[in-house]
Amino acid sequence: MHYISTMEPMKPVFNYTLDNSKLTLEQREFYEKNGFLVVKELVDAKFLDNCKQRFVDLCDKKVPWGSLTMMKDVSLMKKGAVGENLFYKVQDFVYDDVLFEYCRHPTILDYVECFTGPNIMAIHTMLINKPPDSGSLTSRHPLHQDLHYFPFRPANRIVCSWTAMEDITPENGCLIVLPGSHTGELLQHDYPQWENGVNKMYHGVRGYDDHPIVELSMKKGDTVFFHPIFIHGSGPNQTQGFRKAISTHYSCAEMKFIDIRGTSQENIAKEVVEVAKRRGLELNFQDFWKFRSRLVRGQQPVKWFSSL
Repeated sequence: MHYISTMEPMKPVFNYTLDNSKLTLEQREFYEKNGFLVVKELVDAKFLDNCKQRFVDLCDKKVPWGSLTMMKDVSLMKKGAVGENLFYKVQDFVYDDVLFEYCRHPTILDYVECFTGPNIMAIHTMLINKPPDSGSLTSRHPLHQDLHYFPFRPANRIVCSWTAMEDITPENGCLIVLPGSHTGELLQHDYPQWENGVNKMYHGVRGYDDHPIVELSMKKGDTVFFHPIFIHGSGPNQTQGFRKAISTHYSCAEMKFIDIRGTSQENIAKEVVEVAKRRGLELNFQDFWKFRSRLVRGQQPVKWFSSL
């Protein structure tokens, strides 16, 4: 005698993505296992060209900086570089009308919602202009976890969107990643002991330099989404051109601040507050993150970014 089971098959349990119709089962399984997901040709080339021109105009001071943070490369400063050849990064472009459109890009947000839910905050914004390496290897970015910089949780409702503004390869300094590292914990971060120094706030984890890595070559418009505990960095730019990418970290709007006193994040908190002071901003670490965050989809709770 054979019995017909009426039990429905068990649905897979996902910790890092939410139920949605955007991601395929295969994409959710890949992110669950690896902590990152590349979506090919997600962002239009013309849109990225407009962002590139805005960056150049900012470097040339053709438009006001306002509340943007323009960051200079340590090796290029010594060589007297100017304009686009001096600045390796612009941050906090939630306050720039042109670059903020990347944060609000509907195609990107449709994917972001799969990780954060419907109420989405842009919490950290960067356009990275990786310069040709001067021979000192200062164009490298040490292996790190982005959660090191964020004093709020839950980590699983934070995701980074990182888009190649041109073809990115191991030669011009593509991302290097450790698949599966998102299932670990937040590690101690410090400045790496590199002979020729490192750019400001380029903290890294120790003990992973000899760990097997994956190099993420990407075409212009390709976008990688990754978890904030995911260990990643980038190699030196060994070409003669600058390598550009644009990114935003997003979170659900229901984030809660944590007390980072006595934790591995205390060192970065002190450094960030000092940088804010030099910009004329008297803000503590929590208020600094409120300042650089902006709602991009859904609704903002009355007590957004409250404390746990």
